[in-house]
Formats: sequence, C-alpha cells, structure tokens
Amino acid sequence: MTSMVEVEKSLAKWDIFCAVVDNYGDIGVTWRLAKQLTNEYQINVTLWVDDLKSFSHILPCLDPKLTSQILHGVKINLWSNPLPVCFNCPDVVIEAFACDLPEHVVQIMYNQHQAYKNNLSNTKAPVWLNLEYLSAETWVEGCHGLPSMQTNGLNKNFYFPGFTAKTGGLICEKDTLTKRARWQSNPDCRQQLFDKLGLIGIAGSDTVISVFSYETPALLALCNLWMQSKKPIHALIPIGRSLNCLQPLLPCSIEELKPGQQIKHGQLTLHILPMTDQQGYDELLWSCDFNIVRGEDSFLRAQWAAKPFIWHIYPQEDDYHLVKLDSFLNLYCCDLGENVANLYHKLNNSFNTGNQEDTLEAWKSLTSNLPELTKNAKQWPINTLNDTDLASRLVQFVKNS
Repeated sequence: MTSMVEVEKSLAKWDIFCAVVDNYGDIGVTWRLAKQLTNEYQINVTLWVDDLKSFSHILPCLDPKLTSQILHGVKINLWSNPLPVCFNCPDVVIEAFACDLPEHVVQIMYNQHQAYKNNLSNTKAPVWLNLEYLSAETWVEGCHGLPSMQTNGLNKNFYFPGFTAKTGGLICEKDTLTKRARWQSNPDCRQQLFDKLGLIGIAGSDTVISVFSYETPALLALCNLWMQSKKPIHALIPIGRSLNCLQPLLPCSIEELKPGQQIKHGQLTLHILPMTDQQGYDELLWSCDFNIVRGEDSFLRAQWAAKPFIWHIYPQEDDYHLVKLDSFLNLYCCDLGENVANLYHKLNNSFNTGNQEDTLEAWKSLTSNLPELTKNAKQWPINTLNDTDLASRLVQFVKNS
C-alpha cells in the first residue's frame, strides 16, 4: 500500500463527476474507483453525483437528502445546477463516461490555468481526464491517454480502461481475489449469506444462478428449461428489469413482489432478492455456480468471482454492443478449446439478441463442458490483472502528466 508520504502533492485532491445512467452501472464503477483511490492511495476524493436516490440503492447508508456527506472516507456531493456546494479547484478532475462538466467548473479550471500561465499562481490547472467506458476492442490501445486541446486552451486526456497492458486497466481492489478465494474455500460463508438474504431451501448440491440482466426473451426460455432440470436450480433475482420478461412465471405483478419471496415451478425456484451494497453483491457472485450480469460494474465483478457467466451488454444503436461483446469473448475464450469457445460465444450472443432456440441449444451443450469453462473462469482474473489494476495505472498516469 502506498503511504501518503509516497504520494506526490499533485495527487492530493481528486474530484470525480458521475451522471447516473441505468441506475447502477456508471455510479457503481465510479464509487468503487473513489473508494479504492481513497483507501489504497490516501487521495482526498470528492465524488459528484447527479442522482443520489439511485446511488443509495447500492449504498444504503447514503442520505439522498443531503447535498454533501462523507462515507468510507469519500466526500459525496450532489451534482445539480447550480452546484449546491462550493467547487474548489482540485489537482485532478475526472468526468466519468463522457458526462459534461458544469460550465462553472470548467471556468474555474480555466481561471487557474490562466493564473499559472501569467505567473500569478504556482498551481497548475487540474489534470483533466475523461474516463471512458470499458472495451476490449483493439482500437482502444491506440486512443488510450490521447490528449485533446479544448477551445479554451485546457487539455483533456481520454482514459480508456481495458484488458491489455497498453490500456488503462481494470477496476479491482488489491485484496479482491484474496478475499474471494477465502470466501469460496469456506462453505459456511455462502450459507451465512443465504441466511442473511432469506434464501431458504437451497441444498449444497443444488445449482444456484444469480440473474441481473436487461429484458430478453432468452431468459424466459432458460427458466422454462431449468424447470425440467434433473436437479434443483435456484435463480436469485432482484426486483428490477430481469423480472419484466418473467411475468408469465410470477404469481402477481412485479410491484407486488417482496424480497424473500419464492416462486417454484418444477425444479426451478425463483428467489426475489433484496437490494444489496457492492460488497454484498460481490459475495453473491462468489456464492453462485453461474452468474448472469449486465452493464459494466457487475460484468467486471463476475470476472473476479471466477465463475462462468453470461454478459448482457447494454444495447447500443445499430447493434454495436454486439461488436464490443465479441471483442471481449475473443479474449476471454482464447484458452478454451474450440468447441467450448464456440458454444460460449453462441450462448452470450444469443442471450443478447434474444434468440431463444440458440440460447437453449448452447446452454444444454455447455452443461457437459462446465469443468473446462470453470477452469477458464478461475484462471482468467489472474492472467488479466497481471498485478496492475486501473487505479494503479491511473495514479501513475497522473504522476506522468
């Protein structure tokens, strides 16, 4: 761990701006980053968020009514127009996922730039970074870190998270893999979590699948298949978008469902989950045999869980998200045998396109190849991180700026 003495003065104060999209994805990533920068590098982080109510779903101790509060060492400010609290020019400003900084903030940064330029101040303008969405596409390597001169003379750098050494890395706290391995080696941890979540009737030999997806008819098709399984299957689903396509299996409207409720159909039991914080979600992923995840934050956490998973990627115009999906799958499957790799490609692509027939065919075929898929899932985090995570690379990038 880096001590405060080792952290250069230019790293002392960072401000991160996040506009909440899709409820949990963007804020999930920036909240993890803010905590890691604070806890592992002792950086003074202020996180500006435009939707505290949605944020509070993954951070229950957050009070959405407060314009400023400090939690886990991070100052959390409401981002509204105008800003409800004063913006003091930091050493680093990060706009997450192409959100536009408030004009007032840019003006303050410009004033600092002009004062330094005219020898009226010894303090430079903040290092300005645009933290982009994660992608496995090859072009990311060529664009990562590129500067962009703004019309006012300020410089903004584009920072691309990614899976290779020439990108910005992946968010993963230094103790994540150790904590996960310790958790998975102790069956009591899983049972204690299930008891806490009100999940009853799950035997150690049952198959447990977590589901956090967007709407797709492929999910309903899988549930119908799971009803006819040879052994019990438990699908753990929070109240939200995954349930929208499962209405035929529900005894009431989604609004009437309660956390802890169970719906049984043949060999399949649907468990309605309460919302949980990020640590609780990590533990849930660690405890399941298979995970279905969406967006970016849960997508990464499923990888660190070292369990097979389906990635339901956020839909984009002209199906460009499928290009991003294939780019990732090409990397993820490179150590798999050709047959299993093709099946895994097929399962993820068909789930994303809603092709029920192909989804079912791929799922049935993969069940007999789970040992190989699981072995790959366990090795993937070790190979991918390569001892360097996004926060480490980000700190080094700023030091070199």
